[in-house]
Order: sequence, then C-alpha cells, then structure tokens
Amino acid sequence: MTANVGTIDRILRAALGIVLLYLAFFSGLPLFDAVLIQIAAAVIGIVMLATAAMRSCPLYAMLGINTCKAG
Repeated sequence: MTANVGTIDRILRAALGIVLLYLAFFSGLPLFDAVLIQIAAAVIGIVMLATAAMRSCPLYAMLGINTCKAG
C-alpha cells in the first residue's frame, strides 16, 4: 500500500488512538461502563494507531484522499 497519511494526520491519529484506548479501559467515566462502548472505542483506537503506524488508510485510498506532501 502506498502512503497516503501525512505527518500531522499521523500525529492526530496516534493521539486519538491513545485517548480512545485510555477512555475505553482506564477512564472510569459512566459512558464507558457499557461494554459495547468500551469495545467500540478500543477497536477504533487500535485502527487509528495502526493507520498511523502504517502511514496508509484504506478509506483514504477508496476516497482518493492523500494528506502526504507531494514529491
């Protein structure tokens, strides 16, 4: 897969992924007492971290979006 996630996008995705994982497992907020919400936040957090690490987003590829700087 070609890289289509730029530096700022990667930083934001990684930060959001970490925040979602924290909220899912350690926050203690009433919203995250529901197991379905915890699982959804954890899955989305993992996906955000994975796309940040791989520098490639399949959804961006389908939509033709590229946040990397051109050549």
